[in-house]
Amino acid sequence: MDSRSTAEGRHFTISYAGFNRPWAAWIAHQLTARGHQVVTQRWDPRVDVPFEEEFGALLAAPGHIVLVLDNWYFGLGPIPEDDWERTLRKTVSQHADRFAAVTVATQGVPDSVSLLNPADLHDLDEQEAVRRLLRRLSIDASGPLTAPDVPGPRFPNEPPAVLDTYRRNRRFTGRDAELERIRALLTDRRTGPETVDRLVLRGASGSGKTQMAAEYTHRFGNDYDVVWWVDATHRAKARERLAALAPRLGLPVGERIGERIRSLHEAMRSMQHGRWLLVFDGAEDPAQLMDLLPGRPTHVLLTTSTSGWTGMPGTRVLDIHPFTRAESIAYVRRRAPRLTAVEADRLAATVRDLPLLLAQSAAWLHANDVPAGDYVRLLRDADKDPEKGTLYPLNFRTAWTTTLGTLRERDPKAAELLSLLAFFSPNEIPVRLLTEIRYGDLPPSLDELVRDPRSWHLALRRLSEYTAVRLDYQQGLSDYPAVEKVRMHRLYHRFLRETLSAPERQACTDTACQVLVGADPRRPGDTRDWERYALLLPHLGFAGAFDSTRTAVQELVLNCIEYLRVRGEHRTALNLCNEVLEHWQRNLDPHHSALLSLQLRLCHILRLASRYSEAEERGRAVVRRLADVQPADQSELVRAKDGLGSTLLAVGQFTQARDLFTEAAARFADQFGTEAPPTLASRHNLGLALLLLGRYTEARAIHRDVLQIRQRRLRSRHHLTLLSGTVYARLIRLQGDYSESLSRLEQIVRALRKISDERHPQSILADHQLALARRRAGDITEAGERLADAARRAAQVLGPDHPDTLVVEADYATFLREHGDIRAALRYAESVRAQYDLLLGPRHPYTIGTSGNLGLALGRAGEHQQALALAEEARHGMAEALGDDHPWTLGCALNLSAARSRAYDTQGAYELSRDTVRRVTRVLGTAHPLTLSARTALADDLRNLGRTTEAAGHEEDAVRVLGATLGPEHLNTRDARRRVRPYWDFEPQSL
Repeated sequence: MDSRSTAEGRHFTISYAGFNRPWAAWIAHQLTARGHQVVTQRWDPRVDVPFEEEFGALLAAPGHIVLVLDNWYFGLGPIPEDDWERTLRKTVSQHADRFAAVTVATQGVPDSVSLLNPADLHDLDEQEAVRRLLRRLSIDASGPLTAPDVPGPRFPNEPPAVLDTYRRNRRFTGRDAELERIRALLTDRRTGPETVDRLVLRGASGSGKTQMAAEYTHRFGNDYDVVWWVDATHRAKARERLAALAPRLGLPVGERIGERIRSLHEAMRSMQHGRWLLVFDGAEDPAQLMDLLPGRPTHVLLTTSTSGWTGMPGTRVLDIHPFTRAESIAYVRRRAPRLTAVEADRLAATVRDLPLLLAQSAAWLHANDVPAGDYVRLLRDADKDPEKGTLYPLNFRTAWTTTLGTLRERDPKAAELLSLLAFFSPNEIPVRLLTEIRYGDLPPSLDELVRDPRSWHLALRRLSEYTAVRLDYQQGLSDYPAVEKVRMHRLYHRFLRETLSAPERQACTDTACQVLVGADPRRPGDTRDWERYALLLPHLGFAGAFDSTRTAVQELVLNCIEYLRVRGEHRTALNLCNEVLEHWQRNLDPHHSALLSLQLRLCHILRLASRYSEAEERGRAVVRRLADVQPADQSELVRAKDGLGSTLLAVGQFTQARDLFTEAAARFADQFGTEAPPTLASRHNLGLALLLLGRYTEARAIHRDVLQIRQRRLRSRHHLTLLSGTVYARLIRLQGDYSESLSRLEQIVRALRKISDERHPQSILADHQLALARRRAGDITEAGERLADAARRAAQVLGPDHPDTLVVEADYATFLREHGDIRAALRYAESVRAQYDLLLGPRHPYTIGTSGNLGLALGRAGEHQQALALAEEARHGMAEALGDDHPWTLGCALNLSAARSRAYDTQGAYELSRDTVRRVTRVLGTAHPLTLSARTALADDLRNLGRTTEAAGHEEDAVRVLGATLGPEHLNTRDARRRVRPYWDFEPQSL
């Protein structure tokens, strides 16, 4: 035995195939932790020198040589098995004291490996693997560790907690230098002036980008705790796939994709769950993906064929080139062993070392007894023809036409199946749906194929062998796992579609659409079916669903749009709506029911996406178009007017919205009855319009009526009943009855907890209303806790820019101003005002009202001049938008009189207070809290003018009524007695 060692221990050189880097890293750590010196050396034998000489070169390494053996180690080169047998017997026999080995092989290895007496580590746990490794190397297992607290690489038999990536390609060849380069760029902070956390693999189609990214996840995956693969060819699919990671990690999230992605980004920022690697495959359009990409410290790997990522901050582009010639030859000879090195070299040169075409060509040559020279000449002749190869690099068309012709000749049913698969999305072809389809929905030959499990699996297997198709099997306990989905290279997918005649394409389109229709659950609002809609969505365009005139297919498309809407994917829904609209406007009659439904959905989604101007413009256009051809009571026209009313509410045109809802409710009542769902929905909207117009008594009566009907017709815990109850309780509070509002909201929140979790938007908004009721009832501590929690959940679930999030944050800002941190209050108030300005414009009542709230916060912070200016603007703007007698205008007037008083404009404050008392008494009555606040303010102004007797009268009346309605110890009553100047908070209303 070689005795070379050091004072610290022995020296080991670990020889491994790149495929088994995780084992080499783990073994190296076990040895260095016990005081030994270790060098790792990747095994990649050259084929242009005698193998005995190449293997013998290992002896030049110092110390003991530990071979990490598996089938991949023996497959490199490739080296004939006879050469391995001869070399191992000769070299190992002569240097037995230098060689040791471990094996993780899953298949047979050369018999001569027994000379190495390898320790078998396959399928062991870590403790037993350590014991066998140390025993084989004659190392005392009881010895101390040099750094027992330093974590080492993960044991290879124990993969990361979350590992969901592209299936490993067992024929992956070469690329070792590129993979090491990727690893260095992501981990070595000395590689450049910027830390590289996003690395883009850029290359032409067929250059092997996806396979390289997949190999990286397997070769280096054990260095991470979370490894997740995302199909990024379409934004909707990328968001769906990324969001699916959140529940896998156990993050507390609901069903909304946006909430899940925000939760993931927060987890990545805080380094929850350890080290992360995300792969975005097919990331062609940065604009569609930038908001999905996390920042540091997550490692992000992207593949693309475009130059759009160049220059992106924190992003490095690594160009991926075809195989080296040596890699090409090695790949071809492993895939088609009958080819000589010279023949493999000529084939590689002909296809210019492109991995995709090499794979296809080698597979065909392996399956067909055709001289390699004849095949190469066929490709070279095609390359000289200027009419060919224009859409595809090199000789793709000729190579693929050859293999396709062979498939059609030998297995016509498999060829027919392949043509059909080209009419689904290439990255995730749902072949399982074909086996679930009803009898008669497939062409007879395919129907026969899918009903025979053996023939079905043989056909899929043949496709994977002959074509650019990969199979993914179901994960489960079955002894015979079924194929779950098929992946097809995008270039090959396009080629297949273009080889078909027009009648063949139409037949495939019809069949593909029927497969999707058969899989439609027809319940897009049911969360239990969302996984199925996510599966169907990417295939609509490829299947030709947008051009179908079949009613069932059109309903499928509309259901997919509705699924996106109810799941909160408004941007994706809008993109799909616009794409479908382009097709349907071209193919359908302008008054076709499907087209009208699509246009109404588009208006609705535009409103939900806060694109109010577009929603209003399209909504008015639809109403005009329908009004020209339909009678006033036609249901489509009434629905269009009702939808337009909702948009007008959002843009602040409350009166027009009220008129539309009034008409719609009457029409629906005539058509369906006074208690029908459409009638109740329209009356609900009418009540909201009246609320926003300040007509609280009328609004309360409508919502009480709707609530009672829903309690009777639905159930008390139905979400619509609870929604009506929440709005009704809000109106009760706005009219000053805080105790009843609080009591009702407590019950509603308890009921919502039983039917949904706290992340549901309806639960968040009900908690928000409960917090406001508690604040007005005087329970300041719990009100603050609930408001803070509601603001946090709204931002997480709905997003920081969602209109309902702004509603909650606006109220939280006013609470902080009076009972919390004034600096935080100012931040919230400024942010909400700025976002409303951007979203709704400066003249919208919400922008004006929150500007007034900001003025109150500035006044509390001592900025009285700015506060006065904002109070003047708010009162003037609200009067212009809603009129002098609107409660919001009167509230702004109350705040302005206080600002004038602080600025020593005593007369101006008095005149405004006197006018406000007169108006608010007429509008809201003598006992309303705003009326009593106005009288308290007037008393203060009268005292400042020296008119104490008049002041006392107003003050005494206000204190008496406050004590009678709210109680003598209520905060408002105490403040009135202590002569604290009252204020009014603007509350934007959730729609």
